[in-house]
Amino acid sequence: MASQHKTLDDLATLVSLCKRRGFVFQSSEVYGGLNSCWDYGPLGVELKNNVKRVWWDAMTLRDDVVGLDASILMAPQVWKASGHVDGFSDPLVECKKCKSRHRVDKMKDPKKCDTCGSSELSEPRNFNLMFKTFMGPVEESAAVVYLRPETAQGIYVNFENVQISMRKKIPFGIAQIGKAFRNEITPGNFTFRTREFEQMEMQYFVKPGSDDEFMNMWKEVRFSFYSKVGFKMENLRFHQHGKGELAHYAKDAYDIEYKFPFGWNELEGIHNRTDFDLKNHQQLSGKKLEYFDEATKEKFIPFVVETSAGCDRMTLAVMCDAYREELAGEGEDDKRVVLGFHPDLAPIKVAFLPLSKKPDLMDLSHKLRSDLRHFKSQYDESASIGKRYRRQDEIGTPFCVTIDFETLNDKKVTVRHRDTMVQERVSMDQLNLYITEKLKNF
Repeated sequence: MASQHKTLDDLATLVSLCKRRGFVFQSSEVYGGLNSCWDYGPLGVELKNNVKRVWWDAMTLRDDVVGLDASILMAPQVWKASGHVDGFSDPLVECKKCKSRHRVDKMKDPKKCDTCGSSELSEPRNFNLMFKTFMGPVEESAAVVYLRPETAQGIYVNFENVQISMRKKIPFGIAQIGKAFRNEITPGNFTFRTREFEQMEMQYFVKPGSDDEFMNMWKEVRFSFYSKVGFKMENLRFHQHGKGELAHYAKDAYDIEYKFPFGWNELEGIHNRTDFDLKNHQQLSGKKLEYFDEATKEKFIPFVVETSAGCDRMTLAVMCDAYREELAGEGEDDKRVVLGFHPDLAPIKVAFLPLSKKPDLMDLSHKLRSDLRHFKSQYDESASIGKRYRRQDEIGTPFCVTIDFETLNDKKVTVRHRDTMVQERVSMDQLNLYITEKLKNF
């Protein structure tokens, strides 16, 4: 076991690893790249899918939450009712010298340009964050529609459809994972803030007056989720929104913040949105969105407790939290990089490594891999066994299975554990059960 290790303190180190190992690439890189747009590579898409899967299971393997997949394009009136058309904008100033734009609330000094230091700044102007497009064959006569800036509104306008079709009684929730788009002025920090991103949101509909109780419940549920998927809890904290931070629709709001290499930042929000959204959609659409309680014979517009997490942010946080460098031996240069993913999140669960390129060992390795195809796996035969172990450590593979010359005689393989580097001999006919149990009890 390594005697010492250090965690990630520089995001550039992770960016380099992500490209080298196939987690994340710059979008349109062959054309110089498109700013703040990223493509998930073969390992990145597996990791991100696993993040979505554990979130989805945590949300919907309950009796009181069901799922939805709403359209990205929606009637423009949706965004009028939600307040996005009139209020979804940021005040910006433009530097007259270098022409860069800055959000006023993010500037180090509101009287000086953060880029060049000039004091020649324009007056603050609002900049709408929604992307516009046109629905119809001819742009001049087509209707203006928007790429949704959040997934929550698709849930609100389907509240009655879901409630009636699924015969749900309040309290109940609707969960959704989907793409959203915001024309961010200051994107950055790798995949933390981008213009195209994926949200994982759940809207929980409750009776007015019970909202504080359910707000507290979901704070506890969501915070404990991160422990279950392997996060170091010292890297997480709650931040309650003050009066100046609260969104116009919110009665109360908390962020679960993560300690990224660039500082504490929001990972997930838990918000008491009151009846703002349903009430506004009812008013603008003319469609009743009230709930009738059969037991009490009451009609009311439900309050909403929202949990809203960014999938890309969570995936980034997973990588930051899992990264470590260890001295793996006696020498100062014997360093290994490890992504210590929880096995539920690891993109590759097991690697099959023949000790040499002898046909007998390679054939047996392929057969074992085929027999254990239900585990996401890799096969690697190139370079020394030590280098192959290091490659698997760097992508977070929990177990490596080495097939050596003894295997041909004793029908046993060597299983190496990522975190301890302990090696155990396991019978081939017990390998499936062994790995299944180890992953289950990780």
